[in-house]
Parts: sequence; structure tokens; C-alpha cells
Amino acid sequence: MDTFALVVTILVALFFTYTNGFHDSANAIATSVSTRALTPRAALAMAAVMNLAGAFFGTGVAKTVSEGLIETPEGSKGMAILFSALVGAIVWNLVTWYYGLPSSSSHALFGGLVGAALAGGTEVLWNGVVGKVIIPMFLSPIVGLILGYLVMTAIMWIFRRANPHKTKRGFRIAQTVSAAGMALGHGLQDAQKTMGVVVMALVISGHETYGDGFPVWVKIVCAVMLSLGTYAGGWRIMRTLGRKIIELDPPQGFAAEATGASIMFTTAYLFKAPISTTHVITSAIMGVGATKRVNAVRWGVAKNIVLGWFITMPAAALVAAAAFGIVDLAFL
Repeated sequence: MDTFALVVTILVALFFTYTNGFHDSANAIATSVSTRALTPRAALAMAAVMNLAGAFFGTGVAKTVSEGLIETPEGSKGMAILFSALVGAIVWNLVTWYYGLPSSSSHALFGGLVGAALAGGTEVLWNGVVGKVIIPMFLSPIVGLILGYLVMTAIMWIFRRANPHKTKRGFRIAQTVSAAGMALGHGLQDAQKTMGVVVMALVISGHETYGDGFPVWVKIVCAVMLSLGTYAGGWRIMRTLGRKIIELDPPQGFAAEATGASIMFTTAYLFKAPISTTHVITSAIMGVGATKRVNAVRWGVAKNIVLGWFITMPAAALVAAAAFGIVDLAFL
């Protein structure tokens, strides 16, 4: 039963990664597709490859997820907690994907972990949750908004005397690079989150200890599943990011993607903080759009997106707690 529970939990974790991929694929490519810098299929293929590569660029975020948010639970109850956390995250991912709302897969996972841990009586490491999750959840969109505005302002000043048609054509080419950077950052951040969950499952089952590092097979399967999910695409969310917030042109798309990628790499390497790629790119798009004029951004759509950010963790936590209650009654 212990081996069966481990296998089921790892499979559910990989399915979460798959939903993360198609839920968040829009983060990397929506702006490039909406500005016609890349065709949808070419953009998805590029994003899938870069997601795969990004998963091998570090383990700092994975360590935060596996060791820094909840005490590692033990035994069959511990595996049930981890399984329930993943169920909570998956359910919220599917709900927000269905309604085209670019909520955070990352915070769905964090909410699931906290909700399942509380329901199962496992200690939540609130210092880690607040310092590595809650504070970055509020700071990263603010930084994205401000930095996006500043980057776009700089681009407008530098190219103020340039031919508009040549400038747009050049930025369409540049967007290939910036979109690749976004996808690489997405792989760096989001594949590692599932790596952390899988290693936690292996520790609970006694197959690994935290000092052993991250097995290569864990990195490979998490990267592949994220990549496959990305290639499956998230068209509903892509429309929200690419057109409903603001109509983007190539310079704006480049500015938003460059901003998002730089924030993701900085937080992963310097702070080992598992931030939301959704929060970063959405706020960057808003900041970039505000340089045109403040009312160019459809703030009503933006308000609904921000509301989704605030309810994601509590909603996923409630689903995870309910899932643990069911598992507890049925199997424990």
C-alpha cells in the first residue's frame, strides 16, 4: 500500500505539472502571438523546448517547496496530505483554466499544501510561507508593474526618432528572444515546484533524504510533463493576456516579456523564491500598457485577474482540506 500510495502521489504530481503547463503556457507566448511575432504553434513549440531546458537550471526553488513551507509529514497520513494538496491545486487550475482566468498555478499548489497540512495536523512553517510566498506574491506584481512601465518608457525614448514600421519589425524579431526568456524562466520556476513535491513524496516514503539532492529522473519527468502541457496550449488564458488587458504592439510585447523574464531569473537565483509567472507577466503587461495612456489598460479585466490572485490560495486550501477529509475517512 505504501508503494502504491507513492506511485499514485507522484503520478498526480506529474498531472499537476501537465495542467500547470497548459494553464501557464500563455504566460510565455501570449504577447508574441497577439503581436504576430510568432505563430501560435511555433510559439508553443519554442515554449515547450525552453520549459524543458529551464528545469535543469537550478534547484533553489525546489528546495524551498520541499523543505520550507510545511514540515515533512510522515507515513501514510503524510502521503495523504501531499496527495490532497495536489488535488486542491489541480482542481483550482482546471476551474480557472475553464473560465480563462490567469490565476497562479504556483499559489494553487502552495494553498493546497497549507490547506492539507492544516487539515492533517502537520505544522505549517509560517515564516517560510510568509517570507517565500506571501510577500513575493504582493511584491512581484508591483515590481512587474513599475519595471514594465520603466522599460517601455525607455524604449519609447530610445526609439523616439526611429521609423515606426522598421521599429515594429525589429521588435517582432526581438520578441522571439524575449518569449524564449519567459519560457526558460517558466521552466526554471514551475518545473522545480513539482520537483520539490516529488522529492517530498520520496522522503515521506523513505526512498530519499533531503541531503541526497534531486534525482536526475525527477528533473527529467517533471520537465517533460511541463513541456508536454505547455505544448497542449492554454488558448482561453492566452486571449485574456494577449488582448483583453490591452492590445499590444511588438515593442510593448518585448518590454513585457523582458520584464517578466528578468524578474523570474532574479527571484529564482538570488532569493530562491517560488514566484508566480502569471503574476509577473500580467502586471508587466499592465505597466507597459499604462505608458500609452492609463485608460488604455482595461482595468476592469485587470481587477478580475487581481481578485483571482487573492482567492487562489484560500480556494485551493479549502479544496485540499476537503480532499484530505475524504481520503482520511476512506483509507486512513
